[in-house]
Amino acid sequence: MVSIEQIQEQIEGLRRQLSYHNHKYYVENSPEISDFDFDKMMRTLVDLEAQYPQFYDPLSPSVRVGSDRTAEFASVAHRYPMLSLSNTYSIEELSQFIDRIEGEKGATEFACELKFDGTAISLTYERGRLVRAVTRGDGTTGDDVTTNVKTIRSIPLTLSGSGYPDLFEIRGEIFMPYASFDRLNSEREAAGETLFANPRNAAAGTLKQQQSAVVAKRGLDCILYQMAGDNLPFTNHIENLNAARSWGFKISEYMTLCHGAAEVIDYINHWDEARKTLPYPTDGVVIKVNDFALRRSLGFTAKSPRWAVAYKFKAESALTKLLSVDFQVGRTGAITPVANLEPVLLAGTTVKRASLHNAEQIAALDIRVGDMVYVEKGGEIIPKITGVELAERTAECKPFEYIDRCPECGAELVRFEGEAKHYCPNQSGCRPQIVGRVVHFIGRKALNIDGLGGETVELLFENGLVRDIADLYSLKAADLAVLPRLGEKSADNIINSIEASKSVPFARVLFGLGIRFVGETTAKYMAAHFKSLDAVMAADKEALMESDEVGDKIAESIIGYFADPVNITILERLRTAGLQFETEVAERKSDVLAGKNVVVSGKFLLHSRDELKALIELHGGKNQSGVSSNTDFIVAGENMGPAKLQKAEKLGVNILSEEEFVALIGSDEIPKVEEKVVEVQPIQGSLF
Repeated sequence: MVSIEQIQEQIEGLRRQLSYHNHKYYVENSPEISDFDFDKMMRTLVDLEAQYPQFYDPLSPSVRVGSDRTAEFASVAHRYPMLSLSNTYSIEELSQFIDRIEGEKGATEFACELKFDGTAISLTYERGRLVRAVTRGDGTTGDDVTTNVKTIRSIPLTLSGSGYPDLFEIRGEIFMPYASFDRLNSEREAAGETLFANPRNAAAGTLKQQQSAVVAKRGLDCILYQMAGDNLPFTNHIENLNAARSWGFKISEYMTLCHGAAEVIDYINHWDEARKTLPYPTDGVVIKVNDFALRRSLGFTAKSPRWAVAYKFKAESALTKLLSVDFQVGRTGAITPVANLEPVLLAGTTVKRASLHNAEQIAALDIRVGDMVYVEKGGEIIPKITGVELAERTAECKPFEYIDRCPECGAELVRFEGEAKHYCPNQSGCRPQIVGRVVHFIGRKALNIDGLGGETVELLFENGLVRDIADLYSLKAADLAVLPRLGEKSADNIINSIEASKSVPFARVLFGLGIRFVGETTAKYMAAHFKSLDAVMAADKEALMESDEVGDKIAESIIGYFADPVNITILERLRTAGLQFETEVAERKSDVLAGKNVVVSGKFLLHSRDELKALIELHGGKNQSGVSSNTDFIVAGENMGPAKLQKAEKLGVNILSEEEFVALIGSDEIPKVEEKVVEVQPIQGSLF
């Protein structure tokens, strides 16, 4: 029998996984799992949370819209929330959705539309002119990408005709047609650059480009599918979109009004096959109640409207021949087997390669070179091999033998306990690891060194100019100017950008070091918690795990990184070069906590632990990691450590709740957070 502790552990594990995949999908545009697998995981979490309400968490991924916000664009609050849609892969569930509405409201008209596979956008028009384009972001706040959106020719800058409101929003999907995608990847392949996995990634990545001229060349398109505003001309969805078409907007020609489940299912069945002839990617059908008054009466959940649902097509599969298997080495030394396939058309793109992930997957599927294999784009995203057609296996197909040495440097591979992948341990002598670490270090979210890309880093490595990240700070313009494809101007720009990177905040420097498992968010929390690299280096495992996001596995990786003398030498050279190894200390707000020693323990509703610790220091207090006789009080949240609680009671230490702490330092310092309920204005448009 499963214990209540095991249930809680399962729920928390699902939350961690979903948060991670939300970040990969919405921030990095590099999803690792299919939509189907993500939705299945989410459904499990929702069911468990409903069954065990005692484990409710207002920050659970089940009520959160994934974020695609970046720091490079101005943040803009949405006038109306951009909620996500509930997904289903089941005709039975879809029929239940329709029956529920019609059982409650009577015969209902449904607008059926193709679900475009791109990136959501909200366009604001004032007096017929485009004034703002904002990404979905976290559903409440998004990024202002107006300059880039203006380069998309299918989006009108000024409206034609008449009858449009003075102020309204229209929402849709920016996507990359297959022709643009194929052209872009051909250009990137010729230039030796990494190829985009699919049109959705290409569209999302293009929209976040810092140069609008690059966006203009990539051939993005946009179809609009929803209006929002206080004074829309009609009281239903389809009439408003038909009006929008007359104002110059690109509205899907395949939008159809359906009555009842049978017509909706016929529409889905038609497009499940016909979508293969479209010039752009689609991954499902969206079914919406047409009448706005009925929508308002149906309302919303915290995450989704109750009057709409997205039916996702099952992943398309194709049969092709496995020609060979290559092995790629990542910057962490991870070995990834990649299948080379006879080219096959799949979901609108030609697939030549597919990930095999690791030795366990190859063995589980008994994949052999020469086999006819089934290739699938899970959720229309990343090609993967899902099976073997054994009926077509020949005697020449021998069992696959996984490599035991690095394909790049020849080092014997290792496999860590609990890990499926093999690793090359030769960090300082394996070319792809060295180049990969430098490319990571110069990336936009790390040191952001312009003018250097993967190809240029390879060039520097080949010419003996860079063997580690610290070598970048010894480069001279004269060394670079003589290299192919550079010249004096490019060399000067690179050197200037390297110099500018010395002012990059400590959190991004910590992320840029490329410590295994330390991602962007973890690095931010650690920088806020420890304040300096020296403090991180001096921390033992227990102290490291005091920082948010740092668990057992990450702590061990950090300790291992700083135990390597090669890394220590590189860090000292970076310190000498002048990089930021400390977090800038904010100016003190008050002396309310002057002389007070405070312990923060547990999980909190309004803030992370590190945010509370920062507030303690801003008001003159000192943070302690453990309870002692000189502790003045504890700020305690849910699941406070029992040992700390027992010791506090023994020593008579005061315990404050988060709300009491806020009141102590002054409530104006911290914005109040109400119960997480979506309040929707009574407008005639959709709010997602």
